Amino acid sequence: MKKKVAFVCVHNSCRSIMAEGWAKQLGSEVMDAYSAGTEEYARPKPMAIEVMEDALVDMSHARSKLLDALPEDIDILITMGCGVECPFVPCSHREDWGLDDPSGGPKEGFEETRDLIKDKVVELIDRIQKGEL
Repeated sequence: MKKKVAFVCVHNSCRSIMAEGWAKQLGSEVMDAYSAGTEEYARPKPMAIEVMEDALVDMSHARSKLLDALPEDIDILITMGCGVECPFVPCSHREDWGLDDPSGGPKEGFEETRDLIKDKVVELIDRIQKGEL
């Protein structure tokens, strides 16, 4: 059975939507991926979308959403490392990936973050497939 995985950050405008994009592309057979933020934000950061599309990841799903957009029965909650204190989100597993926010920096910073997130999503997929989560 697929796991419902939510990636959460403050604005849902960069790291969490990158993680959602990778999870949808690489892990669709083992998870349903979602993302959300704890604070309202107008839209995803254009550079975040650009570097994901440079890696040939479909980002048509990307829009900044709040926690209330998540399904109620999340299995795995991943925070991105932005000091997010999420309101109580019921889940069976929660972890923080401790990623720095590249916002406001050069494109190279977004690319590095994109690649780190890809590695973490691949590892997450492997842990789900092995039944560890």
